[in-house]
Amino acid sequence: MRDIDELRELRDFDMGAPPLDDETRQRARTRLRAAMAGPAPRVRQRRPVLRVALTAGLAAAVAAGVLVAVRDDDGTRTHRTAKPPATSAPAMRNVSAQTVLKGAAAYERKHERTVSPRDDQFIYTKEIIKETNQKTGATRSYTDENWRSVDGSQRGWAMEIGQGWWTPPLKKGESVWPPRDWGRLRKLPTDPEQLILSIANEFGARKTSLDDLTDEDWSQVHFSLAGLLKLVPVEPEGLRPAAYEALGMVPGVRVVPGQKDAKGRTGVAITYDDPTLPKGSVGFGGYFVFDPVTYEFLGFRDVRTSGDGAAMKTYTQLSYLDSWAVVDKVKQRP
Repeated sequence: MRDIDELRELRDFDMGAPPLDDETRQRARTRLRAAMAGPAPRVRQRRPVLRVALTAGLAAAVAAGVLVAVRDDDGTRTHRTAKPPATSAPAMRNVSAQTVLKGAAAYERKHERTVSPRDDQFIYTKEIIKETNQKTGATRSYTDENWRSVDGSQRGWAMEIGQGWWTPPLKKGESVWPPRDWGRLRKLPTDPEQLILSIANEFGARKTSLDDLTDEDWSQVHFSLAGLLKLVPVEPEGLRPAAYEALGMVPGVRVVPGQKDAKGRTGVAITYDDPTLPKGSVGFGGYFVFDPVTYEFLGFRDVRTSGDGAAMKTYTQLSYLDSWAVVDKVKQRP
């Protein structure tokens, strides 16, 4: 299957490749938001587009701490390697990833806001990004606002690190992951085991039991769940809790205690050791940070680089969802 072969090429990529240049990095940022709000290049008809998942992987090289490789339009490939954050708070070391994610699902079910947007409306989200230069300690904040068409039929607006652009609607027969339209999101299972199998089969696994999933299947499942949680912050009722529980079923997810969120609160992070990547590599999505008591989701912790060679700068990037709403048109705020 060509799509799966492309994913394997990513994992086998030569780690000695040069870093991203600024032009490629900017294209990567554009592709990241395109994964959520617009069609990917060379979209295939009537089947899931793994190309979009690869685009999400490229986002990790630009804005997250993940080892990924991506083939650019000119045929070249690039990579990035994550550096795990330091840990602390030894009293929390015995908390399992499954406990945290089940707690997060329970918290989300109790507190989630339910909406039934019309097809002609838009989902508005406001995200706050806080970046700290790891060498100088200088910090800068960004406000990213996005408007996503509910049914995917209208162009939207996407932002990444303060820069925005228009995103075209999907063409007839096009499909992306994670889904961009509310109707398709509503069709995803809200039972965590069925959600896992649905995702695995979306990319050709054709399995009926979790026991049948291989390491590569689980890697793709995590990749897809992380993309769903990271790139689609507003979802139909029950989907996000199911995704948290499904994430807890993935072999290799683990706890990183004592992590600060963008507001300075100390939380517990969940990350993933991908068995299909070199040892020590962090899976896509970086670190999901939760409140250590209530397990409320607080935000993401990633790593981003800028520049090349001696001029390369590395940033610790913290982000959280500030607010969201259903609105009637692009650029309308609640």
